[in-house]
Amino acid sequence: MARDTQAVQDDIAYLRGLAHEGRNAPLLAGPILVTAGVVFGAASLGQWAIQAGVINVNPWAQLWLWVAAGMIFAGVLTVLIGRMKTKPGFNSASNRSVGAAWEAVGYGIFVTWLALVALSVKTGNWSWMAVMPTAVLVAYGSAWMIGAAMTRTRWMSLTALASYAGAVVVAWFVADALIFPVFTAVLVDVALVPGLILMRQEPSEIV
Repeated sequence: MARDTQAVQDDIAYLRGLAHEGRNAPLLAGPILVTAGVVFGAASLGQWAIQAGVINVNPWAQLWLWVAAGMIFAGVLTVLIGRMKTKPGFNSASNRSVGAAWEAVGYGIFVTWLALVALSVKTGNWSWMAVMPTAVLVAYGSAWMIGAAMTRTRWMSLTALASYAGAVVVAWFVADALIFPVFTAVLVDVALVPGLILMRQEPSEIV
């Protein structure tokens, strides 16, 4: 009986430790967000340059520009995840939950892009792709909402709202080449800058 009681107490202490770790461990997604902001922000500016006639290339270059951006991001992401696994707090509840949310966002964005490409090829109308920035920012907003709920951090809630607002703003420019620099500016606000903030908060020792 005494052993059973001790086992229960040990289990409670273990669960309490997990809860404490999840509450206090800083999120480690900062480098990934910075990479996303830089890579996809640059691709967006590249597409603006093509559509605005600043760069004179085959129109199909716009598609391959995003394919290249996706491949670069995927390669860097693999390296970053490997590094994250060695950092304190990686296995905390908050990092697992938020990491799963951003992973789902990544897959969702990729599948949405593939679906819009398929729709554009079938219909011959590539204007469908202009929906992509709005879809991306809605997904970002949802991921930030989860991060805010897990960490109870006000600035993440504000970042989520900024993502949702940005989704509406870029939709306003859907028929204008300016949609791409506007999208880049929003990415800076909801990916690059927050990513830098998270990187500054990363632990230097076990939490």
